[in-house]
Amino acid sequence: QVQLVESGGELVHVGDSLRLSCVDSGDPDSGLAMGWFRQAPGQEREFVAAISRNGRNTVYADSVKGRFTISRVSAKNTMWLQMNNLKPEDTARYYCGASRYSGQHTLKRNYHYWGQGTQVTVSS
Repeated sequence: QVQLVESGGELVHVGDSLRLSCVDSGDPDSGLAMGWFRQAPGQEREFVAAISRNGRNTVYADSVKGRFTISRVSAKNTMWLQMNNLKPEDTARYYCGASRYSGQHTLKRNYHYWGQGTQVTVSS
């Protein structure tokens, strides 16, 4: 069974960069479509970025476009999120997700697996 684990979150300052990682410790060769979501306290989990199974197609939320870059290992459930020019609004717990459907998914309902999340805090 797919078991996603995120890492890399920490306390940073405005303008700093971070690189989050997501690895599948359960079924890493299943090659699923993947994505990043984030959730702040009291808020709904929101879409950040998604990537197709082969890594050639990506989509980003408007709030992170131009600052964040999603990447992956093709055909493996290994993924990264490079976050540049971080803002206080980026403060949230970041979750890695995987979908059994093909494509680049922006909705939570299309994801079948989730990690436990990693906290990113951007101090102003």
